[in-house]
Amino acid sequence: MQSWHTRDFDADQVLRAVTEMAVQILPGVAHAGVALVVNRPRRALDSVAATEAVARMVDRLQDECRQGPCLDSLWNHETVRVDDYTTETRWPKFTAELLKLTPVRSSLSIQLYTNENELGTLTLCSEQPGAFTPEVEELAVALAAQAAVGLASARSEDNLRSALASRDIIGQAKGIIMESCGVTSHEAFDLLTKLSQQTNTPLYEVARKLVYKDRPPK
Repeated sequence: MQSWHTRDFDADQVLRAVTEMAVQILPGVAHAGVALVVNRPRRALDSVAATEAVARMVDRLQDECRQGPCLDSLWNHETVRVDDYTTETRWPKFTAELLKLTPVRSSLSIQLYTNENELGTLTLCSEQPGAFTPEVEELAVALAAQAAVGLASARSEDNLRSALASRDIIGQAKGIIMESCGVTSHEAFDLLTKLSQQTNTPLYEVARKLVYKDRPPK
């Protein structure tokens, strides 16, 4: 099975890759999507990677109905299988809308990852009932586990790139202050810090405005 490496993918690309691969390699899977619940007042379900419109519709219906297998997978930290939506009774409102608006007849929702700010789940959909046999489910869980590792690595790499970029901008701003005010590196950093506190502006933003004041970034 293919693996993901930070040098090849960023976090968004990992999410797109896992949905596309699920449809390509898992028997019976016609649609796939990754949805997140981000910490905020409504805790909305966001479809962040989907193979096409049907997968996005499945996530949207669950968000609107506030029920469904994806949400159960997220809250209960478990894999949720639906063998046949025509006989499913756990989420009546969502199931009725799903049968009316989509060709989906069975699905598998797998928790993909968690952190303190968000939860993610991979939902695989088939247009045939009974598509998720134990063998298919085992493959799907393995794919999700590998994707979660790749995603965590990619996000760490994204955070590292962001931190390095911030460091470079702050360094440039310190250089400008040192040259214009004739102060040391430590004194320049103190001036940036005081300006950040006085204006209630993040240090990076103070530095960025100083660096790009006369030469906006391309």
